[in-house]
Amino acid sequence: MRGFVRLAAVSLALAAPAAWAAPAIPPAIYTDPPADPAHPARMEVLHIPIGGVEINGVAYLAAGAGPHPTVVICHGLPGNEKNLDLAQALRRQGWNAITFNYRGSWGSPGNFRFFQNPEDARAVLAFLRVPANAARFGIDTARMAMVGHSMGGWVTAMAGSQEPDLRGLVLISAADFGYVGQMPDSERTKLVADNSETLNNSVQALSAELAAHAREWDYVNRAEALKAMPLLVLTSDDGLAPDGDALVAAVRKAGGTRVQAAHVATDHGWSDHRIDLEARVIGFLEPLLAPA
Repeated sequence: MRGFVRLAAVSLALAAPAAWAAPAIPPAIYTDPPADPAHPARMEVLHIPIGGVEINGVAYLAAGAGPHPTVVICHGLPGNEKNLDLAQALRRQGWNAITFNYRGSWGSPGNFRFFQNPEDARAVLAFLRVPANAARFGIDTARMAMVGHSMGGWVTAMAGSQEPDLRGLVLISAADFGYVGQMPDSERTKLVADNSETLNNSVQALSAELAAHAREWDYVNRAEALKAMPLLVLTSDDGLAPDGDALVAAVRKAGGTRVQAAHVATDHGWSDHRIDLEARVIGFLEPLLAPA
């Protein structure tokens, strides 16, 4: 039954216009910004409080006095692809880019748990909105967005559905972890085992957690909350396109008119389409992060 729903959703999504053509390449992809000795571009290490610990992150801060639009980037499972080239391109665009590691991953303290990941993303947003932090890092708290890759796309949908003040969301080859929770035990456990390096928890515990929360963690259920949010869903040839198509169809069915979708013939990491990816993200976010 779930497979039929997915196929129906794909048909609905493909019936709507999609941005298939390669985008124009913005100068930020290939041009360094003018040097600003008074306010140079820089990096800052972050320690973000959540759940009694402090997760680690890095802020790629744009040149200029600011404040600057700011984009939070959510990595996947386990997060071998951090999209740091995208972070650099966003900074050249004149925006701040914030990367971070969920609890229990890549040196962040605590145990890794799937339910915590959207909480951690929202904690990053809350940290950046603290007036003292916004002033220190040059954050324009009225012009913020989120981008998530793979599991980070799921995190972005789940967390972003509770953050209506964000200017936009971008999902890159997103995996719906509610749907993952419905996989047969052996397949689900293997998926976790194959992607568990750097994660501080057992494969069995994480697989069981996904199974226990499959229905509530299906990001398609967030369509109503996402219908007013500008949303870009990018899919690739990695087998996860039906997940993204289902979300697009559900948001449109809920009345959402600000969702865009594009499919690109590349792998899960967009390995041979990195410039294309950066161009699509910047092109989508540019009008949304422009001054009012």
